[in-house]
Amino acid sequence: MRQIITQVDAFTEKPFAGNPAAVCVLAAPQSDEWMQNVAQEMNLSETAFLLKQDDGFNLRWFTPTVEVPLCGHATLASSHVLWSEGHLSPDETARFYTKSGLLIAKRQGEWIELDFPVIHSQATVAPPGLSEALGVPLKSIVQNYLGYLVEVASEDLVRQMQPNFQQMKTLPMANVIVTSLANSDSQYDFVSRFFAPGLGINEDPVTGAAHCCLASFWRDRLNKDQFLAYQASSRGGVVKVTYTGGDSLQPAIGHRVLLAGQAVTVLRGELISQ
Repeated sequence: MRQIITQVDAFTEKPFAGNPAAVCVLAAPQSDEWMQNVAQEMNLSETAFLLKQDDGFNLRWFTPTVEVPLCGHATLASSHVLWSEGHLSPDETARFYTKSGLLIAKRQGEWIELDFPVIHSQATVAPPGLSEALGVPLKSIVQNYLGYLVEVASEDLVRQMQPNFQQMKTLPMANVIVTSLANSDSQYDFVSRFFAPGLGINEDPVTGAAHCCLASFWRDRLNKDQFLAYQASSRGGVVKVTYTGGDSLQPAIGHRVLLAGQAVTVLRGELISQ
């Protein structure tokens, strides 16, 4: 049985930028072992596997080493493939059943908008060695299930930092989002980078899930709900972020993040070993 695999650059309008993801719209169910092996073979930060359901698609995401519960750029890439390859008509909504619940994607002109859950963070104390591993002084720190979320003093620090990934692996949590306000002359509201040696990825080029954390982080500090964000990896990527919904008296209930990005197909092939 033919199994097509497509590589898409997500959160970018041009090839060879943004975050690459492989997407398999499965012709038949496959084992967890097979999917992990394919993800390892592709050696991208994420490989997405979709299986058609009655009213949507089951969606799972694998790094080269582990399955993860939420991934923004591979969901964006999956949505792009469903529309561009004719699995959905242009006016249809993409519905994904995942380990993080039901996720929705819609086309908005040249952009794709993802409806994701907010990831709330809690106050914490920086563990010994974190600042040294990142190589920068810390302005503030919180944590969530993705890892630590660290604010630093400037965009220049975010762009220039060169973490010690081996030292990061010795921390209680080996994944760190680093962020700051964008420079005053920038079109962006904030910038970030995401280092994830704990997931087998030293640096993820553009991370949707990280912006599910950054949305609430910067909403609290800037008192606004809409942002234009830039993830300042070497490939770089742009994310439109909207914090929406929820009860202000119960901040963990009902809040969502709308993440919008663009995507472009760069490679299409056939897996010949099943």
